[in-house]
Amino acid sequence: MAVTNASPHRAVIEHLVRQVVYERLGRPLPRTATAPNPLVVNVSARHCHLTPEAVEALFGQGHQLSVHKTLYQDGQFAAKETVTLIGPRSRVISNLRILGPCRTLNQVELAYTDSIALGFEIPLRLSGNIEGTPGCMLMGPAGFFEMKQGVIRALRHVHMNSQDAAFYQVKGGDQMRLKIGGSCGVIFDQMLVRVDKSFKLEVHIDTDEGNACNLQPDTPCELTS
Repeated sequence: MAVTNASPHRAVIEHLVRQVVYERLGRPLPRTATAPNPLVVNVSARHCHLTPEAVEALFGQGHQLSVHKTLYQDGQFAAKETVTLIGPRSRVISNLRILGPCRTLNQVELAYTDSIALGFEIPLRLSGNIEGTPGCMLMGPAGFFEMKQGVIRALRHVHMNSQDAAFYQVKGGDQMRLKIGGSCGVIFDQMLVRVDKSFKLEVHIDTDEGNACNLQPDTPCELTS
């Protein structure tokens, strides 16, 4: 799961240092250094988003999620609470992390390898688009909660604000490419653009995609339209 702490993200520090070095050398900045914000690429492991009603069914009346670690996007966090997901033929995934704060719908996000292990056939969907998707049973310390639908593989996507969108010359709903370097370098097509004034520039890929390119903290990454 992609997490960060209160200290500046490594990509932010590198971005600022790169700008200072080029300015002191009197050299023109490469395009990546002229971007208004640094690009952060994070691997988002399997997790779930729950409504307050689901949290109470699983953890008890009046229970509220508590923060385990904050995420890169402001206001988002990995909760201390986890659940057990029960799939077809009683196959399970234990310690499925809940991401907070609570939402208005229940959704489980898995990688394809997770779904194969559970016996699911899950669709590739934009987060929140859960109509017609398979459901599952969740188990917590206080009881069970049945999801009629909401198990998906999330489309890989990039969060950005309007300043970032102007720099990359894209708008919400567009698609971009993510070029990942290193010894297992790949190019991911169909990177969905999500734009909101509250967003920091961040790409989310799942564990299958992260493992395929051996993504590391120092792996060079570039967004292109």
